[in-house]
Amino acid sequence: MKTPITEMLGIDIPLFAFSHCRNVVAEVSRAGGMGVLGASGFSAARLEQELRWLDAQGVAYGVDLLIPQTHKDVGAHKLSVAEVVPGAHREFVNRLLDEAGVPKLPDTERERLIEDEAREINMTPREAHELLEVATAHPIKLMVNALGVPPKETVQQLKSRGIRVGSLVGSSAHARSQLEVGVDLLVAQGSEAGGHTGTITSMVLWPQIVDLAGNVPVLAAGGIGRGRQMAAALALGAAGVWCGSIWLGTTESELDPELRQRFYEARAEDAVQTRSLTGKPCRALRSLYTEAWEQPGAPATLPMPLQTLLWLEPRLRAQRAHARDWMTYPVGQIVGDLRGPTTTRAVVQGMLEEFVESIERLNACIDTDVEPRP
Repeated sequence: MKTPITEMLGIDIPLFAFSHCRNVVAEVSRAGGMGVLGASGFSAARLEQELRWLDAQGVAYGVDLLIPQTHKDVGAHKLSVAEVVPGAHREFVNRLLDEAGVPKLPDTERERLIEDEAREINMTPREAHELLEVATAHPIKLMVNALGVPPKETVQQLKSRGIRVGSLVGSSAHARSQLEVGVDLLVAQGSEAGGHTGTITSMVLWPQIVDLAGNVPVLAAGGIGRGRQMAAALALGAAGVWCGSIWLGTTESELDPELRQRFYEARAEDAVQTRSLTGKPCRALRSLYTEAWEQPGAPATLPMPLQTLLWLEPRLRAQRAHARDWMTYPVGQIVGDLRGPTTTRAVVQGMLEEFVESIERLNACIDTDVEPRP
């Protein structure tokens, strides 16, 4: 395949895989696409380990960061969860699980378990800069900003080192801000996507951003996990596709088997927008936890990253107790197409085969015997 994005990055197929799992990243890159590692869930030390492993695989890859415009500073040396998260909010979430009969974390391990998880959360500009320093010490091909506008000087520094820079956008206003700082590509993410999204659906958003971007290539994101959707994205002017949720159902995914099983049983409408996970609108799997934040009497959600830090203890409690109804995770509406265990390689192969079938079907709609109009 040949599009502006394959030529820009020297890849064979315009398929990008966002994942927190290094195995997914490597498999998609081996298949000729571009795997992009989501780094916001890693400490600097952990990211260094992940990137060393990817380097050893001999594949091209990218890194994805969060640089939010609005956030709560948690200190250069991250303060403990108890110090930064209001007590009333911690009491609220723990009372929910107490009343549901979900066991508490062991007193002897509770603080260590929570703080170990907290050290892996990096969702402020300062933390993003630390991760960026780690990433640029490796031969990354692409840096993508998933939230907010990266500083112009950072964009220029990356480009001067031969690293392409991209940003996710959910509206024309977002796209204009990103183009002003000089990004190389845009990822137009419709509201069907998992994680942080806007409110405009893919079918409307993609051509709007393509028209606005001019010569800057646009990747289509939001609800893509099939070859037919890939064909539709390219037909609407995109230079490639960016997929995230589809990899969560694979055997390589970072998810526990119980949470993956919940995904296999979910419908598209079970992927809901909620602020309960990060404090910003984030599409995730509906659960008793997300629903509790929609009920009267629930407190206002906290700014990023405090809401994510708040979620750590109930997440650990649900996981250790196998309380499936309380388990949630960012995922898009494509979750309704996840039917059972599969591999990353099988997903890529299936997408490409269906893509070719879709193009052939469209070509068959054109009557080449008809004389062109004068």
